[in-house]
Amino acid sequence: MKKCTLPVLEMSCSVCANNVENKVKSLPGIHTAAVNFAANTLTIEYDPEQIALPQIKAEVQSIGYDLIIDEENQEEIQEEAQKTHYSLLKKKTITAWGLSIPVMLLAMFFMHLPGSKWIMMILTLPILFYAGSDFYIHAWRQAKQHTANMDTLVALSTSIAFLFSLANTIYPQFWTAQGMEAHVYYEAAGMIIAFVLLGKLMEERAKNSTTSAIKGLMGLQPKTARKITETGEVEVAIGQLQPNDQISVRPGEKIPVDGVVVEGGSYVDESMISGEAIPVKKQPGDRVLAGTINQRGTFILKATQVGSTTILAQIIRMVQEAQGSKAPVQKTVDRISRIFVPTVISISVITFIAWIAIGGNHYFSQALLSAVSVLVIACPCALGLATPTALMVGIGKGAKHHILIKDAYALENLCKVNCVVLDKTGTLTEGHPTVTDTWWTSNADPILSSILLAAEQKSEHPVATAISEYLEKEGCVTPKINSFESIPGKGIEFTFEGHEYWAGNLSFAKARQTKLSEDILLLTDRWAQGNKSVVYYGDENRLIAVFAINDSLKPTSAQAVRLLKRKNIEVHMLTGDEKKTAQAIAQSLGIEHIQSEVMPADKETYIKELQQKGKNVAMVGDGINDSQALARADVSIAMGKGTDIAMDVAMVTLITSDLLLLPKAIRLSQKTVRLIHQNLFWAFIYNVISIPVAAGILFPINGMLLNPMWASAAMAFSSVSVVMNSLRLKHSAI
Repeated sequence: MKKCTLPVLEMSCSVCANNVENKVKSLPGIHTAAVNFAANTLTIEYDPEQIALPQIKAEVQSIGYDLIIDEENQEEIQEEAQKTHYSLLKKKTITAWGLSIPVMLLAMFFMHLPGSKWIMMILTLPILFYAGSDFYIHAWRQAKQHTANMDTLVALSTSIAFLFSLANTIYPQFWTAQGMEAHVYYEAAGMIIAFVLLGKLMEERAKNSTTSAIKGLMGLQPKTARKITETGEVEVAIGQLQPNDQISVRPGEKIPVDGVVVEGGSYVDESMISGEAIPVKKQPGDRVLAGTINQRGTFILKATQVGSTTILAQIIRMVQEAQGSKAPVQKTVDRISRIFVPTVISISVITFIAWIAIGGNHYFSQALLSAVSVLVIACPCALGLATPTALMVGIGKGAKHHILIKDAYALENLCKVNCVVLDKTGTLTEGHPTVTDTWWTSNADPILSSILLAAEQKSEHPVATAISEYLEKEGCVTPKINSFESIPGKGIEFTFEGHEYWAGNLSFAKARQTKLSEDILLLTDRWAQGNKSVVYYGDENRLIAVFAINDSLKPTSAQAVRLLKRKNIEVHMLTGDEKKTAQAIAQSLGIEHIQSEVMPADKETYIKELQQKGKNVAMVGDGINDSQALARADVSIAMGKGTDIAMDVAMVTLITSDLLLLPKAIRLSQKTVRLIHQNLFWAFIYNVISIPVAAGILFPINGMLLNPMWASAAMAFSSVSVVMNSLRLKHSAI
């Protein structure tokens, strides 16, 4: 399966988005398809062996829309298409208003001027057939597919108003013979187009603001790089670079690809990726990332990841896919959108019939105006924009603050969390443990240190790394051990020249029936109370050594725990450390719920038990041994400096090691979901109230009848207000 996000052109409302989505979903080889109306994108997962992108494009074109499938220059093509569309939309809006205002003035103040009706008709023609041409073209395409959208409503309402007015201009005697005035509504037809176009123009500008975060991330990618060849430096496009190419980077330039410094050195600003404000010193052998900024020196790097495989490209892709995903609540909105336009047309017809049934021909004008007003005032766009605009702003804001949210489901679930489970190592602590104290048995053979070093170098655990670094400093050599086995959550077993050795925690030592003297127990107890982990080392018969390992708590861990508890969120800590060490660390952080000496499977069981108690659990971890627990949790959160496996499983990734991002992520989720609910409420209420008013429900009470011109203004305002409400989040603090 292959997954990609493609720009969609020619969509005008949420019904269009549904049409494209349903069409693509019906094609063979399509696993999933989701259209984001606010971003104008289609995210698909498909089987390339069954269907190709050109086939998908052709199918989308067959229903009146288009796709950009050129992945190489996708952003540039989409940006150019958006600029062209916006420029044309602006011209049409200016034309519509420039002609509609004179028509409205004639209708209001000079109706009885000789030839005024013919003048209004002539001025209205370019409004409809130039400024409003897209509405009629799209409506016709929808009709051929036996579907309808917002364009259908605009095309119907303006056509009815114009054709009725044209008939009354050419043959007014039909009404005057009955003692009635032959009314014309050219101003309604013209102003409907003008208001809808103005709303579209404002909507486009506002929608562009919702994508500013992803555009900012894309802006971090330089367009060219200086590749070193046999003949010297050559400036090439980023897309031409290959792994192992050597690239020169000068002061002030953005690094074009992920790579390793091979010559020279500098300080690099990595704040856009890591969140760390202080520039990082780089010298030969150090890794550098695409999008970061070289500050001082000049250096040469060897490319390791290029194009879509760089860390920055992966972050951009993750944010794009998240912004294109659909929140669970959107499924209900999509179902409503599918029946929205046919329902509105039916209400319009019923409105017209009801007016005629009540008042006969004398109420024909009111019947026509009310029917047209119903068509114009109904707004499927507000419903369609309510959820995706809020999601795009929320997920984009998260990315800007180094919080990567995988999809809308994760964002919506995060605000429901009332229990957070924190792995200790790498989450609450720095994840860089060091040996601070040691105890060795008397007359220990120096070879025992070398044997342990050889074994610890084979382990991936941070504690093993700490012991290895300590023993290397002591000048130990590394003999070849005969066998090695890592026992998750306990320690390691290994053999050397026929003798068995082991290293691990207290429970591992006790399981091997190792004798621990009173002095050793007192010593390790004192270490544990100082927040230090204890590792025991022995052979078949005795205890050889004991190590005190200190992994410093992150400066922000205690504050993050306080903020979570202030939100009435239960905080739990899981660790493989022995009980006394765990209790000491938990006490210093203010955590009441702890579980020590846990195995990887125990973490999953612990979360399952919390869920059975009715808790919505978020698990925060950073290692391979957290993957089971992350997969089990309602919301899985990985620390960005953890392993790739943890990040793949996680719904949310905190790019930096700062745990304060966790309460920020929860606040962001709460604000975004609240915004979605607000948008949906006002979009529904708008249609529930406005459609009956447009139909004339207030006429018997106070004689109020809504003019289609003002109905179109209300419709345009409803869409814009939803987008503007979503943009409030962009400027609010989290």
